[in-house]
Amino acid sequence: MGVLTGPLPLIPPSGLAGSQQAKGPSVVALGGGHGLAASLSALRLLTSELTAVVTVADDGGSSGRLREEYGVLPPGDLRMALSALCDDTDWGRTWRDVMQHRFRSGPGGGSLDDHAMGNLLIVTLWELLGDAVAGLKWAGALLGARGQVLPMSTVPLTIEGDVRVTAPDGSSTLTTIRGQARCAVAGSLESVRLMPEDAPACVEALTAIELADWVILGPGSWYTSVLPHLLLPEMRQALCDTPAKRCLTMNLAMDTKETSGMSAADHLHVLRSYAPDFSADVVLADPASVSDVKEFERAAGMIGAEVVLGKVGASGRRPVHDPLRLATAYQDIFGNS
Repeated sequence: MGVLTGPLPLIPPSGLAGSQQAKGPSVVALGGGHGLAASLSALRLLTSELTAVVTVADDGGSSGRLREEYGVLPPGDLRMALSALCDDTDWGRTWRDVMQHRFRSGPGGGSLDDHAMGNLLIVTLWELLGDAVAGLKWAGALLGARGQVLPMSTVPLTIEGDVRVTAPDGSSTLTTIRGQARCAVAGSLESVRLMPEDAPACVEALTAIELADWVILGPGSWYTSVLPHLLLPEMRQALCDTPAKRCLTMNLAMDTKETSGMSAADHLHVLRSYAPDFSADVVLADPASVSDVKEFERAAGMIGAEVVLGKVGASGRRPVHDPLRLATAYQDIFGNS
């Protein structure tokens, strides 16, 4: 048996890539966290030409610790995207479970507490290869991923936002907060921005957007997972210039901790205020999440989009997308283009 003594090659061997399915449209899905994982779980049923572009501003939990200690991109949302694309075989499902496994020690705690195994594996590949994109390709090959996962930027990003705080006497002031974890629970954010402002976008992500048939933005935490793609200058330009058709997928829950008091139409107004040149062809929403359809259609029209209403939420109390229902909605949208 041979022993690998040199550095790993940048491109994983094709034999690890897993089974292939019939090619569909070339699709790029952008977002982060559970929202992006939901869209990828649906899209992987429709095409093998799939690219996930993931927000890299997370600074909480395991990702935040690894980012701070090693100066790397936060791996958590990248890990979730890879797991959503895993091959539907015993091999793929086993490695998905390995990637998602979190270490839990006893009452005294431990240095690995709350770390996801996949986060550690991805950071290991980055250290061995010295290349973030190549490391993600190797991780995807291990899972037999149906598509590729790319970071939005090649450097870790920080989200900064202004939130209005009301004093006991009724007066209010704007307070600046930093970090995705804090912004996600801050309440109504009045302004958000990315730091550094001139951060480079991932070149491979820009190329994928340029060559795509469809670009899917959302669902996901609106200010911390969806909007950042339009805040990064090179990424915003690519999304505005691409000849691909664009679909904006709305969240199932509108009134969250970071979008307190906002309607579905308000979500579209936010995107338009930050990226007035961005337009979409379709806005997909579950009718249960839209309180005023006429107002929502007017807001969608301002970004050039047609509204498609369809039941895409899972049965149950939690507002999560059902992969099969979402896949059916996407298939209808792609077929009617």
